[in-house]
Amino acid sequence: MTVDVLVVGAGPTGLTLALAAHDHGARVRLVERRPEFFRPSRALILHPRTLEVLRPLGLADAVLERADTAPSAELRLGSRVVEAGLSGFALPETAFPYLALVRQTDVEGVLTRALADRGVRVERGTELVVARDGGHEASAVLRSPRGTEEIGCRFVAGCDGPASTVRACAGIGWQGRPYAVEVVLADLDLADAAGAPGSSGARVFAGRDGLAFLFPLGEQADWRLLATRAAPPGGARNFGQPGPAVPQADLQRLLSDAGTEADIERVAWSARVPLRCGLAHRFRRGRLFLAGDAAHNYSPATGQGMNAGIQDAVNLGWKLGFAAARDGDGAGAGPDDAVLLDSYDAERRAAAQRRLALTHTAFWAEASTGRIPSWLRGVAAPWAAPAVPVLLNRSRLVAEGVRVLSQLRVNYRHSPLSVQGTPRLRGAPRPGDRLPDATVVTTGAPRRLHGLLAGPGVHVLLQRDAERPLPEALPDARVTVLRLANSPGRGLVAVRPDGHVGYQCGATDPAGLAGWLALAGVPVSPHALV
Repeated sequence: MTVDVLVVGAGPTGLTLALAAHDHGARVRLVERRPEFFRPSRALILHPRTLEVLRPLGLADAVLERADTAPSAELRLGSRVVEAGLSGFALPETAFPYLALVRQTDVEGVLTRALADRGVRVERGTELVVARDGGHEASAVLRSPRGTEEIGCRFVAGCDGPASTVRACAGIGWQGRPYAVEVVLADLDLADAAGAPGSSGARVFAGRDGLAFLFPLGEQADWRLLATRAAPPGGARNFGQPGPAVPQADLQRLLSDAGTEADIERVAWSARVPLRCGLAHRFRRGRLFLAGDAAHNYSPATGQGMNAGIQDAVNLGWKLGFAAARDGDGAGAGPDDAVLLDSYDAERRAAAQRRLALTHTAFWAEASTGRIPSWLRGVAAPWAAPAVPVLLNRSRLVAEGVRVLSQLRVNYRHSPLSVQGTPRLRGAPRPGDRLPDATVVTTGAPRRLHGLLAGPGVHVLLQRDAERPLPEALPDARVTVLRLANSPGRGLVAVRPDGHVGYQCGATDPAGLAGWLALAGVPVSPHALV
């Protein structure tokens, strides 16, 4: 067996999953049926939590070099104009208190180069024909210009989009429905000063028929248009994928109906994108897994698609890496591996269900052509426009909204990997919670906690007064121990590779910690922790 994890699909989800699995010990192969790298970006925003999970992979800085981290938006509500900032939120628990505007293509470029630096290349023009779960291993048939080959692997990760071949091969059902509204995307050059090339910030136009967004992030022209309209009849099935071009007259009508006076000078590219919302019945069957759009589809409201896929990938990637390493040691898949691998579905599917309800509600308000949402956009929003700056200035309210939208509030308290030791450590995040960032002292000057944890593996945080200190060097290099000199107490917190608390205890209990590490795929004897 020459590969541990076969990743199918080289979008943001597949690229991130390949990186996370590789950095946690797996041999990875990544295939993509599209022969070319470039495709017009459908996603244009990264959330704080997504930047957090990219940081331990060494990617956050490279992504931010290509991003606008102090974006602004001009909201046009009828005849009223409201300026809104998308940065500087009151989020002291993260190093990224903003919404970063960045093209999906740029994110994919950073991820692809990072894989190449690790010796993993994207095999473009290679299509998955079939994937099989064989119980003790998986297998796949691949087709490329070089011919057809069959390979064995430990796991197959389907990151291959809404029409996932892996999902079909796994026999996993789908629950969802098409939207009666479609998205129109286009790269444009505009003549009017309201959207003149060189002006900064996004433009948002609210009209009775929906919202229109203009982002200064065009790839083939200065501006990217994203607008919604009623989907024409015809039963489109290629959900989430760019379809036929849109005539310039239709694009101009969308802008005019939304209330902008901008005139289109040139259309460089355009497409219709049919939409659906839905959720796979499960995210795992045996050794076949689903992530990103293969597992869940959302409306574009609140910008969840790329962000949710990347967060799926980091959650699954470290688990496949640790499980593959244990298989490689000759231990084989045991009950602990079942807990570890099952936790992906338990954690991320529950989070996806909550996100689906959020995005569906937001999209109803944003794009539905029904009487109530049309009235809200066309009448109520302009009438309430003077109150918008007041609401935006209430930093706590806005910050809480960003926490919810960006999944900073997601927790896995009901996961089998979330274990509470005895006695309980008071005042600390609960098992399953995301570990917030904070200023800490280990040795020397104070540092930010997330910066100290910005690397692969499990991190065990000891309080200052722990009676039975753990050795700094454990037999397994995937576990790092840090003592927090500014945290009085005798307990410890074990932090998973994705930044969630896995285990916490008010005392240094070697047996309890060893038990949790075994669940997480890192078998360590309790005697090694003394």
